[in-house]
Amino acid sequence: MAHFETVIFILAILLGLSAMADKIRLPYPILLVASGLLIGFVPFLPNLALDPDVALVIFLPPLLYDAASKTSWQEFTHSIRPITTLAVTLVFFTTTAVAIAAYYVIPGFSWPLAFVLGAIVSPPDAVAANSIIKGLGLNKRVIAILEGESLLNDASALIAYRYAVAAVMTGSFVLWQASLQFLFVAGGGMLIGGVLGWLLALVLRRISSATIQTSLTLLAPYLAFLAAEHVHTSGILAVVCTGLLITRRAPEVFSPQARLESRAVWDTTIFLLEGIVFILIGLQLPAIVEGLRGYTVEQLALYSVAVSVVTIVIRILWVFFSTYYPRLLGRSASTNGTASDPNKQPNEIDWRNVLIVAWTGTRGVISLATALALPLTLANGQLFPQRPLILFLAFVVILVTLVLQGLTLPLLVRLLGVKPQNEQAREAQSLELLLASRALKYLERDFPMPLSGGHKQALIRRYQLLVTELGATLNEAEPASNPAGDHSSVNEMRTAERTLSEYQQALLVELARENRFSDDVLRAAERRLDLEMARLDAWDQSAGE
Repeated sequence: MAHFETVIFILAILLGLSAMADKIRLPYPILLVASGLLIGFVPFLPNLALDPDVALVIFLPPLLYDAASKTSWQEFTHSIRPITTLAVTLVFFTTTAVAIAAYYVIPGFSWPLAFVLGAIVSPPDAVAANSIIKGLGLNKRVIAILEGESLLNDASALIAYRYAVAAVMTGSFVLWQASLQFLFVAGGGMLIGGVLGWLLALVLRRISSATIQTSLTLLAPYLAFLAAEHVHTSGILAVVCTGLLITRRAPEVFSPQARLESRAVWDTTIFLLEGIVFILIGLQLPAIVEGLRGYTVEQLALYSVAVSVVTIVIRILWVFFSTYYPRLLGRSASTNGTASDPNKQPNEIDWRNVLIVAWTGTRGVISLATALALPLTLANGQLFPQRPLILFLAFVVILVTLVLQGLTLPLLVRLLGVKPQNEQAREAQSLELLLASRALKYLERDFPMPLSGGHKQALIRRYQLLVTELGATLNEAEPASNPAGDHSSVNEMRTAERTLSEYQQALLVELARENRFSDDVLRAAERRLDLEMARLDAWDQSAGE
């Protein structure tokens, strides 16, 4: 079977698995990896190797950009300290701990090789984390920390990985040079991403075509990644910063049609990319196993258990220590904020949320891509030492964390008695009440266009109904709002509705700048208004035909 036919075969399986995942309520990445593992042993399929350059350049930028676009800017900035602790300190701590375990457990493993393995398995994966925590109703602070950590930790891990590989290739390593290089790579990537995001926001604001705006958002992650990598800085951090900045400016720079079109295109694109990546992870194992003929099953099991246990346990220990150590020093525990509960007093920390953060450490495409990117040979032409074993152990850690932690996280949430958060529903209700009240005042006092008495009173009654009964929708109130039936009368009413929607969208931009409501609630209200504008556009088009 040709590679093209194999890809079509994978896509067909992907669609079937997506329908199955909804019914059996299994986290999507776990189902995909397990299926890829089974597919990999199908005899008539060719060895479909995953080129690391393809994974890093084609798959990674859009996946990270989409994750950044769904991250709450307010919660991200509010939780920057615990995010940084997890994304930088914990990554290096995990790298060191895994390196120590590998050096003493695996015969023939040098320190540089041990640090290579540690750097590969140290970063949790943004795509896997988002997929698994989706729908669990976790504390929004917990979600922000997990998402923010997964966005930033890849840069730390890749820098550690590059220096570990360089130590294997050259036999030398200088700590102070690596530290300076880390600051340059991380700072340069964030600077490039911020500047590019700012420039793209300016360009997007001056483009009226929704199709061109959507196309430019698809190019944005690749532009950021390649620009940063070209000057040897962090392409990952550049993509994250670009995504965060453009998302922050989205209410101002995108038209309602562009936001709807862009979201639909991105949802489809990410669905396909995630599915292909996780199935390809499973497909790699048969080829990896071929290079392990010199090891017994018992040896491989021992090495796998040692590395996997250290990877999981170190995270648990570090998260609890970094959360509670301020108390030991006599400081307020809330300064760390790793999993504080907003309903508790400032000096209280909900240990259940701390445990959830500690247990959510699934690995994914970053670990696999960096493992596959290992050189085949050294500078002297010899084979890169222990490469098949490093690949195998990296795959096992991915599989163990996805299956063990991914499957048990929903159960852990239930056992801990963590109830789904309902603050967002109340906040959304408050926002809708504010929008309706302000629109009603605008209609009564400052409306810019003349309206016939019947139409104005109908609109006033509609918004009065929305203010008093927030459960009613515009369509439910609409039958009483259009007493006139001639074409010009209907046009006047639709124009008034469009003006009111535009006023509310401008109000949302102001509220976003003031940080009065969370990003998720603002986005939900923005989408409702976008759909209303799309309905009016569709009516105008049908009326003009």
